[in-house]
Amino acid sequence: MNPPLPTPRGGLPPVGRLPLLVLGIAALIVGVGAGLARIGVPVPDHAAAVAAQHGPLLIGAFFGTVIALERAVAIGRLWAFLGPLASGCGGVALISGHAGIASWLLTAGGVVLLMATLDVLRRQPALFTLTLALGALAFVIGTVAWSANQPLHAMLPWWLAFLVLTIAGERLELSRLLPPSPVAIRIFVAILVVFGVALTTLAQPWGPQLFGAALLALALWLAKQDVARRTVRGRGLTRFIAVCLLAGYAWLAVAGVVMLATGLVPGTRAYDAALHALLLGFVFSMVFGHAPIIFPAILRVKMPWHPSFYIPLALLAATLALRLAGDASGEVLLLRAGAIGNAVALAAFLVNTVAAILRGLLSARDVNTRPGAGV
Repeated sequence: MNPPLPTPRGGLPPVGRLPLLVLGIAALIVGVGAGLARIGVPVPDHAAAVAAQHGPLLIGAFFGTVIALERAVAIGRLWAFLGPLASGCGGVALISGHAGIASWLLTAGGVVLLMATLDVLRRQPALFTLTLALGALAFVIGTVAWSANQPLHAMLPWWLAFLVLTIAGERLELSRLLPPSPVAIRIFVAILVVFGVALTTLAQPWGPQLFGAALLALALWLAKQDVARRTVRGRGLTRFIAVCLLAGYAWLAVAGVVMLATGLVPGTRAYDAALHALLLGFVFSMVFGHAPIIFPAILRVKMPWHPSFYIPLALLAATLALRLAGDASGEVLLLRAGAIGNAVALAAFLVNTVAAILRGLLSARDVNTRPGAGV
């Protein structure tokens, strides 16, 4: 999501980044299986055994690794790659049943991510870099709370804030193409303040509702201010990214409305609907849209645009709507069908991404093998 800064001497070359990315993807795959096990879908034993770690695997081990890897690439410092390494190893520890070790590895990964983000803030003081730093801080607070055996539902909003603020900061950075007005900037700062108040008052009866209100306000702000409103009229990759962004903002608004209306009560259907509207609808729509930028930046490979990029996005939207219909109606079969469809959408995304990278590699090879290419 962040265009990488020029890589100074000491940065990790692309061949060294791939194993870190693989660690994150492994956490994603097992984490999705763990989520399916939680709602009674038969899955392989190794995924069912870590059903309780569904959230930490996806948020801490997958997103913690990928975002820390992206940040390390952006600043080009070798020490920064210790962040994704620690988070990725934390995922391995979770999968192997060592949750205690995993919690501290994820905490270590979060601390390095925060240090890397503060380095970005030092080099480029701006509202968007401050927002990124606040997101990284939220991740550290969440992992420290989890390491201290706090209930997952009690510290989960901190992890949600990590993802939401990271995405918001990156979109704010790109808004320089269509700069928000001074009034819009003040509103964004006010939303950040509301996030802070909500996170520090979660124990109050109104704390979760305030968090939902902040999510809804941010969704409306992003939908209004993001350049995607204009680029959606473009073609090819430009339009695809814009569609992903606008779809994500719609899902973020859904999550905000549900939390505003019901709070965050673990075990309820509203809880499931709000979390998955945010984590699947909002966050993964952003991942789908930014993958053609992220993977080339991390691995230094090409991902040529192809209309098949829309397939995972359409599957995700349709199956998430089905899942939320199951939550709203109490129909377990709808919920399970939607959850299985969500897993298929994520699998389609991984397959499509690998296929696009392979197309890029084959295209580069064809160019290099043409007569006179080396002259």
